[in-house]
This record gives sequence, structure tokens and C-alpha cells, in this order.
Amino acid sequence: MRDGTPCAGEFGQRLRDLRLRSGMSQEELSHAAGVSVRALADMERGRTRGPQRRTVQALARALGVDEAGAARLEQSAAAGRPRPRAATGPAGSGTLALPRDIQDFTARGDALARLAELVPDAGAGLPAVTVVAGQPGLGKTAFAVHAAHRLAPHFPDGQFALDLHGMDAEPTSPRDALARLLGAIGVADAAIPSGTDDRAGLWRSLAGERRLLLLLDNAAGEFQVEPLLPGTGASLTIITSRQALAGLESVHRTDLALLRREETVELLSRIIGPDRVGAEAQAARDLADLCGHLPLAVRIAGQRLLSRPHERLGKLVARLATEARRLDALQAGSLRVRAAFALSYRQLPPRSQTLLRRAALAAGADFSPETGALLAGVTCDEAAACAEELTDAGLLQSDPAGERYRFHDLLRLYAAEQIDAEDGPEVRDAALDRTALWMLRRATAAALHFDVDHEQTASRSDPDPDTAPTGREEARAWLEAERAEWLAALRRAHATGRHRQVLDAAQAMHWFSDLNQHWEQWVEVFRQSADSARALGSRQEEAVHLNYLAWAYNLCVHDPRAALTAADSALAAARECGDGLQQGWALGYGAGALHRLGRTEEAQERLRDSARCLASQESPHGRLAELTILNSLGTLLRQTGRAAEALEIHRRSERICRAGIPGRTVEVVGLYHAVARQQIGNDLAALERWHEAEAPLRQALAAFDAAQMPAWSEQARLDLGRVLGATGHPEARATLLAARDALMALRDPRQVEAAEALAALDAHGACTG
Repeated sequence: MRDGTPCAGEFGQRLRDLRLRSGMSQEELSHAAGVSVRALADMERGRTRGPQRRTVQALARALGVDEAGAARLEQSAAAGRPRPRAATGPAGSGTLALPRDIQDFTARGDALARLAELVPDAGAGLPAVTVVAGQPGLGKTAFAVHAAHRLAPHFPDGQFALDLHGMDAEPTSPRDALARLLGAIGVADAAIPSGTDDRAGLWRSLAGERRLLLLLDNAAGEFQVEPLLPGTGASLTIITSRQALAGLESVHRTDLALLRREETVELLSRIIGPDRVGAEAQAARDLADLCGHLPLAVRIAGQRLLSRPHERLGKLVARLATEARRLDALQAGSLRVRAAFALSYRQLPPRSQTLLRRAALAAGADFSPETGALLAGVTCDEAAACAEELTDAGLLQSDPAGERYRFHDLLRLYAAEQIDAEDGPEVRDAALDRTALWMLRRATAAALHFDVDHEQTASRSDPDPDTAPTGREEARAWLEAERAEWLAALRRAHATGRHRQVLDAAQAMHWFSDLNQHWEQWVEVFRQSADSARALGSRQEEAVHLNYLAWAYNLCVHDPRAALTAADSALAAARECGDGLQQGWALGYGAGALHRLGRTEEAQERLRDSARCLASQESPHGRLAELTILNSLGTLLRQTGRAAEALEIHRRSERICRAGIPGRTVEVVGLYHAVARQQIGNDLAALERWHEAEAPLRQALAAFDAAQMPAWSEQARLDLGRVLGATGHPEARATLLAARDALMALRDPRQVEAAEALAALDAHGACTG
């Protein structure tokens, strides 16, 4: 030493001497000071000569040295640090210190823990890199800054944060970014090479010798960050970007999700105080939901409330509840949700902008490339490519299983605003009409796969036969996935007076609806088709669709009063036009409603009238209707204590099925036969012929399962479970449990029976046990 000034290598020796004098191992000192063992070893060997002041202070406290000793240790560390210098042009950036951490940071515990696991990799001489990407407003920068502050003690050679201005018109170039990084670790301006490649080489060489934490915020793309990544050494780089940066290899990915509801309320509580949130707990939960659990939106709402200490949370909730005003309300000072979305939107090419805003017109919670293409007026391949680009930009979320895409609620509102601003009402209506026309035609064609009279020609009526669903499985999958979209198309066709299209679609849906009677929207479908038939002046079609509506009220939403009204209207229309088949159906549906209303004698009389009416019908439709009515009549007789008569009627139904029905396939007649077998099993059970009842119920259940008719299968499963319980069969409990859970999911009223049967079985087992 000269003039009492320590040399740059003295720090490591002084630290080692102090540690040995204290009797601590490197592992013990590492734990006490919160510094990794590798970092400590590097310091003692002189590889890290100028650790940060707070690292030195932590070491001094852990070693228990006095104030003078701590000062000498700091003095020796300071000698090894790069000398500060004045900023001179673009390279003179100062220290690139980490931004201020926010005190109310909330949640993200799992993501922070996974990021902390990368530190041991960084200590093994392998530079670790993580990409924090996702949609605007998720709090990517806040997360990265918070993580950097938590992990800083592991990187004593420096923690640098560099904003790459990825959303600006001219993002920071790799060349300028390298100059700032080189300047931050002490390279003089004159020593910084002029070329990007040379700067990158020098940066990698110097960074490889240090334990650095590097935060690269707001990256525009891979081209910008690749030259900045250390190639060797013990560094950790955290990159934030609105792009997925999928081209970066060998990197860890931190996927931030939306906050959970309770986390959202916790964040709000940290901003405005727990007392204020506790005083309006439900309003706080409602506010969390209206913000879509998006951290930026919650922070804006919280900051707005914080600046208005006497404003009730309920007042802001009422304002946000109106969609047209929601984005206007989500702004506080310079913080604006709309502005965050606009930054990303402006970066998109025109075609992707078009798809984003038009896709906001889609009816469902998510949409397919097919729907996006129709709305945007592009090909399906173009729509798929744009949707993937929007996903990479964090503006859409892709379904993990299928090719479908979803908006965040607030982003959908923003996209809808752009429709008004850039497209206008004429373009908007044209897009909706084009989509509705195509969707309704495909839905009609897909549903015809379930109609035995039209199954073979279903694809010919599709708007695009080359991509049309082929067969029932594909048709079912399409109709289920696009349920919201074709239902919206039906509404639009009805509202715009295209009544023939409405009737054709609803008629095609008839057989498909029978397989999915747990869908409540059948009421809307057949209510609109009945209205369209009335608008066209067709009493016969009105009778048909009113009968469909009565069926939907009875079995889909369990509203027997509305079902009786629809059935009586159908009966009047059928009598007026002389349609005996529809009269029989109307009497049957009315009987079902009366039975559910407890008017058993009237119900029985209507069923007998219906059976007599249908017996004279010679068409295949008449035979199938007769089977349905006979099964219903037998069921009613059994429920009124006349199980022997019921068994006789159901055996009659079975004989009709076994004889076959001309013009109807074996599969269709087989389903009616399965219904008869189910009822025969129930009749035998009512007669306490338990062992005889098991076989027909198993046969019925197998048939319904094979046809994928859950509303039918689960009722048969319940009936079988009760019989198995009566015989002490070991499968009884599992069967009843499965039936109860499935009936609950289907919202079927018989879930109560299943729960009671299960409870009775358990009680009996407890008593006998």
C-alpha cells in the first residue's frame, strides 16, 4: 500500500482473514450474509475485487466486525470497483442501476421461486436467461424489477437494468445497448469498439469474468437481445417483452398469468389499505372481476381510489359495470389501460390489426381461425397466421388443446373500439352478415348428419364442402365448438328477416338436439324457429316448431308451465292444418308438462289420446312418435303404482322395435329399443324383481353410452345403481356416485334422486357394518 490506500487485490485477503478469525466456514458465512458460496469463494480468490456496498455491509454484519473494521473492509472493496466517470455521448450511460422496487408487489410467488432456482445454474459458469413475456398489463416489468432486487445479493459484480424501448418507433439498437452496458462495467468511451460485433465480443469477454444480473426491459425482438447475452460466466439475464421471443434458444420462460381473484383483492388492499377494502368486501371482489384480474387495471383502479380517499368502491364498480365506459374509467394520471393496448396495436401490420379488431365481433368466449377469417374477410390460412402473430404479441391467448383463440375482456373492449374508429357501421354489419350466413349454412349441414333422412347428403349443402365435417363425430365436434357462433348467426338471421334460413337450421337441429337435451339454448332455437314459421304464415311448420319448443321447455330447462303453453299452441295449429302426427306429438308434450305439474290424471288421459291419434299414422315418423308416447304412458302408469300395466305397455314398445320400422336404420330403432329396455328394467324394479331388472338396464346404458347421449346415459346409470344397491352388488356405490356427479354437471333434476339413493346406500352399509 502507498499513502494508506489499499490495493485492488487486498479485499479478498482481508475478507478471508476476517472469516478465518471468526471461525466460520464459507458455507456458514454464505448463509449468514445471504451471499452464495460461489460468490464468496470468488471474492476471497480475488476474482471479484469490488463487490457492491450493500454486499460488503452484509458480510461485515455476518462476521460481527466493529465499525472501524467494517470501514476498512469497505475501503478495500471500493478500490476494486470501476472508477466513476462523466457521461460522454451515447456510451456514457452511468451505472444503469435497477429501478425502484414497488412496495405493494403482490403474488407471483411460484414464478419468483422458479426464477430463484436459476441462480445455482448461473453459479456453475452457465449464464442463465429467462424471458418474461405476455399480454400488455400483466406487470412484466414490475415482476422483473422485483425479482432483480430479491436476487441482487447473488450477483455482487453488478446489477444493470436497460430499457430497450421495444414499443418505440425506433427501439434501442444492439450497438447502442452494448455501448451502455460496456460503459456500465467501467470501459472508457475511447476503448469501446465502433462495430456491433466487436462490442458484443468485448461485452461477452468482460461479462464472462463477472457475476452479473442483467435486466433487459421492453425488448422488441430476438435481434435486439441476442448480442447482449453473455456467453459464459455466472450471470443471470431477465428479459421482458410483449413478444414471445420464441427464436431465443436455451432460455427459461416465465409465464405470468392473470392474478387469481383473491390475489387481485390483495393487491387492491395493499394499494388503498385493508380497512377500506374490508368495509366493502363484495365491491372489492366485483372490482377485481371488472378489471379482469389484470394487474395494470387493478393498479389503475387502486391509484384512482387512493387519490379519492372518501370515494366508495361501489361507485367505481358501478362506473366500470358499463362496458362503454370501462376503459375511460381505467385511467389514473399517466396510467391508462387503453394506452397500454394501443402501444401493442400500433406495432401490428395492417392485416393483423384487422383480424384483432374484427375478431372482437365473435360471439363466443373464444373463436376459431374460421370465424376470424369470415369476420376479417381473409382466407382461413391468413387468419390462422395472424392469430399466431397476435398470440406471440401477447394480444390473444391460444387454447392449449385446439386451434382456438381468446381475448382478455378489456382487450376485447379495446378492439371493439377500433372497429368503430377504423371500420364503421357498414363494414361491421357486412362482416357480421357474411359470418352469420356462412355459419348458419355450415351448422345446418353439420346437424343433418344426425338426421337419417338427410345424413348421406349433409355435406353437399355445406358452404365449403372441402372443409366440411365428415361424419357424425366431426359434425358433433364442430357444432359443440362453434355453439355460440351458430346460435348468434341464428339470432341475426331471425332479426334480419331471413326466416326460411332459421327454419331450415332449426329443423336440421331436431335430431341433434335430442342427443344434447342438457343444452338450455334449445329453448331459444325453437322459440325463434316457431316465430319464423309464424312470420312465413305456415301453420304446419309452426305446429312442428312449437312442439320442439314444448320439448325444450320440458326437458332442457324443466319449465312445465311454459311447456304446456307451447304444447297447447302446437295442438291448435296442428288441428287447424289437419296434421295428425303433430297433434299426437302436441298431446304427448302437453301430457309430460301436466305430469310434471302434478296433474297426473289429465296427463294420463292426454297420453292415451296421443297413442290413439298416432296409431293411425302409417309413416316411419308416426311409428317413432308412437313408441315415444307408449314409453311415456308406461312410465306414468308405473309411477302411479301400476307397474304391471306399465311392463305390458313397454313390452309392446319392445315388440315394435324388434319388428323394425321401414325407412329407419337399425341404429335409430336401437335407441328407441334402449329406451324400452330401460323402462322394462324400471318396471321390474318396481315389482321388486331386482335380479331380472339388472340386464335390461345394463343394455340400455351401454346403448346410450355408445351413442354419446349423456343426458340419457346418466339417468339409466342412476336406475341401474338403484337396482344394484337393492341386490347388494359391489358396483352399486361407484355407479350411483358416477351418476350423481354427472347429473349435477348436466343440471338434471334427478341429481336429487341420485344423492338420496347414495345416502340411503351409505346409511344401510353403516347399519349393517
